[in-house]
Amino acid sequence: MLSCRTIFISDVHLGCKDCQADYLLNFLQQSQAEKIYLLGDIVDLWAMQKQVHWPAAQNNVLQYLLQKAEQGTEIIYIPGNHDEAMRLYKGKSFGNIKIALRASHTTAQGKTLLLLHGDEFDKEVSFGRFQSWLGDNLYDLLLFLNRWYNRGRRLMGGRYFSLAAYIKSRVPGALKAIARYRQAAIHKAKRGGYDGVVCGHIHHPELVIEEGIIYCNDGDWIDSCTALVEQHDGSLTLLHWAEQQQHLAALPVQAVKSNKAA
Repeated sequence: MLSCRTIFISDVHLGCKDCQADYLLNFLQQSQAEKIYLLGDIVDLWAMQKQVHWPAAQNNVLQYLLQKAEQGTEIIYIPGNHDEAMRLYKGKSFGNIKIALRASHTTAQGKTLLLLHGDEFDKEVSFGRFQSWLGDNLYDLLLFLNRWYNRGRRLMGGRYFSLAAYIKSRVPGALKAIARYRQAAIHKAKRGGYDGVVCGHIHHPELVIEEGIIYCNDGDWIDSCTALVEQHDGSLTLLHWAEQQQHLAALPVQAVKSNKAA
């Protein structure tokens, strides 16, 4: 059992056929936290307008979160652009899950973190309408390849591997967009007087300290299968929850002590 102080997850995209709900449910069942932040795109209303894909695993994720909230775990839901309709309910609760447009979290080391989804930075990152259209369609292609590639790996007894993330990490245009997004988030946190920022949106997990600001992108549950956790000592760890030989295992990807940002 993974015991921690706080869990941050985003970009689950329930209702989308590429949602890795089995991995997320396993992660939640094997984790114990005082507080959980859901940083947007938890339900993919965009995808559901085209085709509803809601298997038992996805329903189990939603039911598990509702159950945890009812049992006393504090869960705060900050909607993103794919579930922006939920922003109309800011300040209210959905089954003991509180809804907010953004939030502030203080770690056990006293570091203040700005929490948001991150779609507000799109204008600062965008390379133009055509590039945005091309990027969206190429990402859909990557998810298609990722889906079939991992089906083949499972048949061969291999563990899950994010082919989409691997390819994105080698495309110069994608790396440039990621860098712009990171800078926009860091500057937002700095202007607000925060020690760091936690966000999602771009499906690129990352945990770094830049310009004295802790930048945490908790990734997604479409291809990366990642979550950010705050340990009981206040340190932050980015986890990749991967499949291996009929079971799921947590693999630490990056870790940082918050006091380095002082």
